[in-house]
Amino acid sequence: MIPAPRDIFTEPSDVDPDTLANLGPLRPLAGRWRARKGVDMAPKPEGPERRVFIETIDFQAIDPQANGPQLFYGLRYHIHITTEEEDITFHDQVGYWLWEPATGLVLQTIAIPRGQVAIASGIAKPDAKEIVVTAKRGETEYGICSTTFLDQAFRTDSYQITLSFHDNGTWSYVTDTELMVEGHDAPFPHQDRNTLHRVGEAHPNPWAAIVARRKTA
Repeated sequence: MIPAPRDIFTEPSDVDPDTLANLGPLRPLAGRWRARKGVDMAPKPEGPERRVFIETIDFQAIDPQANGPQLFYGLRYHIHITTEEEDITFHDQVGYWLWEPATGLVLQTIAIPRGQVAIASGIAKPDAKEIVVTAKRGETEYGICSTTFLDQAFRTDSYQITLSFHDNGTWSYVTDTELMVEGHDAPFPHQDRNTLHRVGEAHPNPWAAIVARRKTA
C-alpha cells in the first residue's frame, strides 16, 4: 500500500500536457491492435472449453488526471472479441490503464457489460518489459464487484493479468481468473492469452492536441 501524502488537496502545478510522452511502461500499448489466435479456457457443464478468438484492442491517450497531489497518465481502452464461428460479440470490455510516475503504481480499471467491474494494481518501472496487476474479491481498494447472479453462479475470487512487451513491436497478455462455479468444490482456473500486432497509431490526448495547434497557429 502506498501511503497518502499529508497534503491531500494541492494538485501538482508542473503537469506536462503530453500524455504519450509520460506513460512510462504503458507507452508500448498506445494505438490499435489486433490478433486472430487468442485462446480462451472457460467452464462448461461438460468440462473446460477451449475457444480461439479474434481480438481488437484500441488504446487512446487521455489527459493527465489528478487526485489532489496524485497524478496519473493513462490510456482509455476498448476490447472487442469475436470468434471464427460467430460474428456476434464474444466479449466486450472498456476501462483505463493508468500510471503514476511518482510511485510506479500501475492500475487497470475493468468494466464488462455483464455486470462486473474491477480495479487491479501493480508496480512497474518506466522501462519495464513486463507488467503484472492483480485484484481480489472483497478488497475495498483494488477489488472485484459483480452482480448478485455472477457472485452466486460464477464468483470471481481473483484476477491477474501479465503484459509482456516484445522486441519485434508486438505484446502479449495472459489473464488468470479464479472462478468458483456453483455446484463445484474447487475453483476453476479461467485463462485467456493472446499476442497482438499493431494496426493503428495512437492519437495525442486532447490537451496535447490543443497545445500543438497553438504552437503552429
